[in-house]
Amino acid sequence: MKKTVLVSIAVLAVIVVAAYFADKATRLPHKTAAAAKTDKPSGGPPAPDVTLKDLDGKDVSVAQYKGKVVLVNFWATWCDPCRFEIPWLIDMQQKYSAKGFTVLGVAMDDEGKSVVAPFVQKERFDVNGTKSQMNYPILIGNDAAADKFGGLLGYPTSVLIGRDGKQIKRITGLISYDEISKAIESQL
Repeated sequence: MKKTVLVSIAVLAVIVVAAYFADKATRLPHKTAAAAKTDKPSGGPPAPDVTLKDLDGKDVSVAQYKGKVVLVNFWATWCDPCRFEIPWLIDMQQKYSAKGFTVLGVAMDDEGKSVVAPFVQKERFDVNGTKSQMNYPILIGNDAAADKFGGLLGYPTSVLIGRDGKQIKRITGLISYDEISKAIESQL
């Protein structure tokens, strides 16, 4: 019995350590506000050339947003952490869109539009005391698109792209509202 418990604890410790290092390896370096506001490129890898369908069936490419600060958010309707951060994404879209920012929500549900469209239409989220609908473009994602962004270790995964089209920050798991807000503001 003791041996089974010890083996279980050891396996759990290895999983936790592996997840920590995998997350750390996928995060892009954080720029300071002063460095990010210069006209120099952000220094990260370029955002991949990805084109996906929106909920109306129109093609939307990441490249068409060059010149804007973009937060590409890979999510799924069944993902609780994804649903938890949606109000923050709605708030950021409201707060920063006039300054040249947008969220691109990339829904990764296996069932695609048949599940995502009703979810977006029906669900309302509490944003600063007001029930709000998702107010940013929702695209139907796929594994090929995720692979172009370096693959996904889990949901949500968010990638912040600067005005120059370069990746600035990558977050696997729930975003920190304050951390991502500061990163966005440093690029606006």
